[in-house]
Amino acid sequence: MSRLGKKLLPIPEKVKVEVKNNVLEVSGPLGKLMQPLNEHVSVKVDKNELLVGVKSGSREDNMMHGLFRGLIKNAIIGVTQGFKKDLEIQGLGYKAALDGKNVQLNIGFSHPISFPVPDGIKVVVEKQTLISISGVDKSLVGEVAASMRALRPPEPYKGTGIRYVGEHIIRKEGKTAAGAAGGTGGGKK
Repeated sequence: MSRLGKKLLPIPEKVKVEVKNNVLEVSGPLGKLMQPLNEHVSVKVDKNELLVGVKSGSREDNMMHGLFRGLIKNAIIGVTQGFKKDLEIQGLGYKAALDGKNVQLNIGFSHPISFPVPDGIKVVVEKQTLISISGVDKSLVGEVAASMRALRPPEPYKGTGIRYVGEHIIRKEGKTAAGAAGGTGGGKK
């Protein structure tokens, strides 16, 4: 059995947890999430605690034990606090603007890119170069942030592109720095 899977999950006061037809419904002040359960996992809800168990001791059951406890914990945190990812845009003329349910990105292409924002995700553009993505579903917030970053990932020579706030990009030297140490570079005389 998983060491983390055996731990009890406390349920906050404002959160309601129900199991219906092998689907766990978690609702709280920020929204509602539904987590389908595996047939190897059982969930018991007592007053203000939740226990995740396995139906047998097989290897597959043990693998699912900790996974589903983590997914349920993320759902409880999501409906109470929410999740947030911040992106920053670096580059000359690179900027973002919110246009209804789309984010318009000018990131060095000949045309602006329109990025559709899925339901359940809130996007805030600050100072045209900072994008804040938030929502109750941790996996959806991470997926939207990764998809937006993939449109123009940071490149190692100039450092331009879309990156997570606080992400360190290892910079490379260009050709001019390597050629200057080599000498005159002439051929036959």
